[in-house]
Amino acid sequence: MPTVTINQQTIAVPDGTTIIQAAEQLGIEIPRYCYHPGLSIAGSCRMCLVEVEKMSKLQPACNTRVTEGMVVSTRSEKVRKAVSGVLEFLLINHPLDCPVCDQAGECFLQEYYMRFGLYDSRMDEDKIKRHKAEPIGPHVILDTERCILCSRCVRFVREISKSHEIGILNRGSRSEIRLLPGKALDNPYSANVVDICPVGALLDRDFRFQCRVWYLDQTPSICPGCSRGCNINIDVNKGRPHHADGRRVIRLKPRFNAKINEWWMCDEGRYGSRFIDDPSRLIQPSVQTRGGFTEVSWAEALRLAAEKLGQALEKGRESILVLPSAQLTNEDLFLIRRFLGVDLGIAQIDFRIPDARRTSEDDFLIRADKNPNTWGARAILTEPGGFDFQRYLESKPAAELSLLYVLEQDLVIKMGENRAHALLDNAAYIIYQGSNANSTSRQADLILPSSTYAETDGTFTNFEGRVQRIHQAVEPLGDSRWNWKIMQDLACILGKPYSYTDAESVFSELTQWVVEFEGLDYEKIGEHGVVLPNPTQTKVDNS
Repeated sequence: MPTVTINQQTIAVPDGTTIIQAAEQLGIEIPRYCYHPGLSIAGSCRMCLVEVEKMSKLQPACNTRVTEGMVVSTRSEKVRKAVSGVLEFLLINHPLDCPVCDQAGECFLQEYYMRFGLYDSRMDEDKIKRHKAEPIGPHVILDTERCILCSRCVRFVREISKSHEIGILNRGSRSEIRLLPGKALDNPYSANVVDICPVGALLDRDFRFQCRVWYLDQTPSICPGCSRGCNINIDVNKGRPHHADGRRVIRLKPRFNAKINEWWMCDEGRYGSRFIDDPSRLIQPSVQTRGGFTEVSWAEALRLAAEKLGQALEKGRESILVLPSAQLTNEDLFLIRRFLGVDLGIAQIDFRIPDARRTSEDDFLIRADKNPNTWGARAILTEPGGFDFQRYLESKPAAELSLLYVLEQDLVIKMGENRAHALLDNAAYIIYQGSNANSTSRQADLILPSSTYAETDGTFTNFEGRVQRIHQAVEPLGDSRWNWKIMQDLACILGKPYSYTDAESVFSELTQWVVEFEGLDYEKIGEHGVVLPNPTQTKVDNS
C-alpha cells in the first residue's frame, strides 16, 4: 500500500487509489466538476488540479494515482491561481441566473467561486446565447446556457442507465449537451442526471420553482416503492402548513448506501411520494352511514372497533379475517401479531394478497415486489403450516365473515373487482385502517386513519433481509395516528394494556419475540442497515 502525504497529512492507501480519493479519506476536499465516484473518470474539467512534488506541471487529482512517497499540495498559490482561472473560463458564457435558478444553494459553481474565485470579472455581457428551459423528458428540463460540459449526464446514460439519450454535440465554444436524434430522456432512472449535475443545467420539472433549498429540512429514510429499500432523503418544506392541500414533502433524493443503491434511485420511487399530502388522505376517523361517511372522534372509533371485535370473537375466531400490508413497518406488524394474533387468538392473519397486477423489475434496482417490508412481514406474521390467504380463497366455504380487518391494502386493485367484492360482500363488518382513501376503504364500515412512512419512525426489511431505519420527517396529517399506536390504543380498550412509548420500545420487544431480530437494536441498525439470516419460524405462540 503506497503512502502519500497531502497537505502535511500522511495516509497509506490501496494500489490504484487516486489523489482525490486519498484526499477524501483524509477529509480534504478537492474541488471537482466532472469527477463522480459512481462514473468513469473523464478528467476534463481541470478543477481538481493539484501540485505534486517533483512534477513540473499541475496534475488532475481525479486521474492521477498515488505512488509511494508522493507529496501533494491542494492549497498552494499555484493551485489557487489555476482553479480560479478555470472558474473564470467556465463563467465566460454562464448566464447570471442565480436569483431564479433552482440550483441556487446546491450549485458547485456558486460554492467554488465563493471559495476559490472572488476575482473581478474581465468579461462583458456579450455572452453566447443557448437553449433555455427545454424539456427533454417527462422529469427533466435542460438549460444549455448553464451547462459547463462536465459530461456527468452523458456518462450516466452510457454506463448506468445504458439508455444513451444524451451526447455532447458540436465542437469548441459551440459544444453543448443535447438529446441524440429521435431520443427523449425517458428511462426509468432519468432524474438521477439532475442529482449529479453540479450546476443548474439539468433540473427536476417537478421541483422547479417549488421551493428554495435553504427552506428544506432533510430527513434520512427508505423508499417504500419496492423491496429493494433504496436509501433516500426526504426533503420537507419547513414553511408549509400541515393540511391536506399543502405539499409538505417537496422531493425525495437518493442517499448513498454502497450495499443497496449506491448514489441512485429509480423515477418510480422518486415521484411516488405524492400520496403523503394527497387530497385522498384519510385524516379523521369515520363511520359509514346511509349518507356516506360521518367523522367521529378517536375515542368513539376505537370504542366501536373494540365492540365489533368483541362481538366477532363471541361468534368464533374463525369468522375474523385480518389482512395487513407489507407496506407497514416491522413495529406495526409486530403489534398486529401480538395483539390480534396472540392476545386475541386470531389465526387468520396474512399479508400475502394475490396480486392480479403485472409488475416489472430490472437487473439494477427495480424489484417486481412493490412492498418495502415483505421479508419482515413474512418473518413476523407467518409460520410453517400457518394460515394462508390464498388457500383460504380457494377452499373456504361461503360462510359469512363476522369481521374483516384490512390494513393499508386495496383489495379491489390487487385482487380484481370480482374476487375482491366477493370477499368484501361476504363480511358483516369491515374495518379499514390506512393512510389514503381507495376502492376498499370506500366499502368499509369504520375507517381508522393511519400515518404514512414519512410520518413515523420504524424499520423495513428489504428482500435481502437487511433491516433499515425510517425516520419521521413530518407530523401525521390531520388526526391520523401511527399504526402501532392504533393497535396499542385498541388493545388497551380490550383489556390488554401495553406500555410502548415509541417505535424503538416496540422494536425492543420485537427482538425478544421474533428469532430473526434477536440481539438487534436501533443503534446497531444505524443509517445503513444490518443484514439478518433468512426467515425461519417466529417465537410467537398462538396457543
